Amino acid sequence: MANERMGKDKWDRLRELHAQGLGRNAIAREMGLANSVVSRTAEHLGLSFDRSKIEAANRARLIDLAERRSLLAEDLIGDAERLRAEVWEPRTYWDWGGKDHDYDEREHQPTAADKRALIGAAGMAIDRSLKLAPAEVSSGVDAAKSMLGSIGEALAGFVRAEDDLPDDQE
Repeated sequence: MANERMGKDKWDRLRELHAQGLGRNAIAREMGLANSVVSRTAEHLGLSFDRSKIEAANRARLIDLAERRSLLAEDLIGDAERLRAEVWEPRTYWDWGGKDHDYDEREHQPTAADKRALIGAAGMAIDRSLKLAPAEVSSGVDAAKSMLGSIGEALAGFVRAEDDLPDDQE
């Protein structure tokens, strides 16, 4: 199939389909040929396939995926908040057993094991949300500049105060 060629009798049909705006894959399906044959023949005939539509579609798809990841990350944060709230809500615990097959039910704070499981699940939800939509990280440069600016102003004020002292008080 690598050496398959398109007969010259099919060139007009290729030109016609290309003029209709069909892509390489669609032309190959229509003519019953391999994609590579259509590509080589189109190149030989000076025809090119417009990839701008494909590039625009890919950009749109990537934007849609980013939006979906963002929404999923937001849902995961909501899940984590609900799980964390459950840590402090009373739960119904029940017990069935004993020689008389008693059924007991009581409301208590979650057990330590249940709290650990809820916090672990909340932590996993937060971790996954951060992988989908990383938190914006401040480099701390602005805070450092602000701190250095404050120190500089304080030193300048100190120097001015020193300059204002009479000679006998120095």
